Amino acid sequence: MLVIFTQEQILNPTQVCQSCLLADRGGKPRWHHGKLGCGHALRESENNKPALFECEMGFQIVNLEPNTSVG
Repeated sequence: MLVIFTQEQILNPTQVCQSCLLADRGGKPRWHHGKLGCGHALRESENNKPALFECEMGFQIVNLEPNTSVG
């Protein structure tokens, strides 16, 4: 499950990505094979911490699925 972190909230990506030109047709982040296609990695997954990504709009996105590898 992808979530977006802001300074004050945790949001469902569909609340944010629907207005993004880089989102897929369904208004979701472009997530393929453990990589965010509309952003870049800030932290690789390690020691039970999920990978952290930043989208082109500047939001931080985390995949909360267990045992998800990046790369």
